[in-house]
Amino acid sequence: MTASVTTPVYRALFCDLRTDRLLDVLPLTETKFDDYIGKPGSLTATVPLPGGALAGRARAALQPGRTAVWLERDGNIWWGGILWTCTPESDEQGRLTVQFQAGTFDSYLDHRILAHDLAGTGTDQFEIAHTLITHAQDQPGGDIGISPGHDRSGVVRDFAYAYSALTRVRELLDNLGRLSNGFEWRVHCYRDAEGRRVKRLQLGHPQIRTGHTDIVLSHPGQVLTYNLPTDSTVQANVWVARGDSANTDQSQESQPLTVSETSPGDLEAGWPRLELTSDHSGVSDTATLRSLAAAELARQNRPEVIPELTVLLDGRITPALLGARIRLRIHDLWHHEGLDAAYRIVGIAVTPPQRTQAETAVLYLEGA
Repeated sequence: MTASVTTPVYRALFCDLRTDRLLDVLPLTETKFDDYIGKPGSLTATVPLPGGALAGRARAALQPGRTAVWLERDGNIWWGGILWTCTPESDEQGRLTVQFQAGTFDSYLDHRILAHDLAGTGTDQFEIAHTLITHAQDQPGGDIGISPGHDRSGVVRDFAYAYSALTRVRELLDNLGRLSNGFEWRVHCYRDAEGRRVKRLQLGHPQIRTGHTDIVLSHPGQVLTYNLPTDSTVQANVWVARGDSANTDQSQESQPLTVSETSPGDLEAGWPRLELTSDHSGVSDTATLRSLAAAELARQNRPEVIPELTVLLDGRITPALLGARIRLRIHDLWHHEGLDAAYRIVGIAVTPPQRTQAETAVLYLEGA
């Protein structure tokens, strides 16, 4: 006798962004959402409006820039973010729907700058990240409930951020994490033991790692499709980084500070010289610029491989596993001897079940 398969229940909660007060629960169709390490995720969905009462509720709850969206799957938080766009539409038959798009809570930091200068010496880099989050939320109207935490990385740095640079808080965090011996960060959303919805700053040095055992995925098997591109257009063994000029005398001609980092072992091993560059606005310190160049070179020193897997969700894969290791096993014509390789999940895009489609997820991977 075959066991019945239960269709998961998705539910969208719309809340006030600053207080997390529940505004409404609305039905969704055409829902898709994703989340990543290193960049904001998104949620797109449509709210059908068959009658005036539901239209009035949706109009009150869907306020771009002010409404938080929490997506539950069987009562568990699978996604959280901020409603940024809302588009009501009517077709030729007069049927009304409203489409909306939301970004994960870290997207809020793209809309925040410093209120004043910040500086410190010998500070753990995680504490600098906590300071940036706390500073943003200490300003009037700026607290959206992100918990900065108290963890440490063991790597200390000096920092100086000028209000006059008008740099976005997210950019400051990203630049800090990209330094040599840096870290990864995201805002992790979940429900705590008391049932409260939580937005927690998750930091990982040098990477975010979750789980203690590898998840084994196989093709043929749970992996429906795979895509294993190898891209050498972004490979480099020489990295040139350009910052700002250290010259503060406006009467003198200024040249931007420029440094170069090289991997001589690659050239000796027979690789051709491959050069890439980066610009770092606001950086006028040679040591900081060299650290940024070295970190970029380490990331781009080999051809980029970003595997994508489409999998059926069977209870093992959830957005909380961003940073977890998987072991991918493939046996087909291309991998006739069999592939057995370890990867880390750095992104997930979920398509909830539709009338004729099963619930699936696309996993974005990097070498573990």
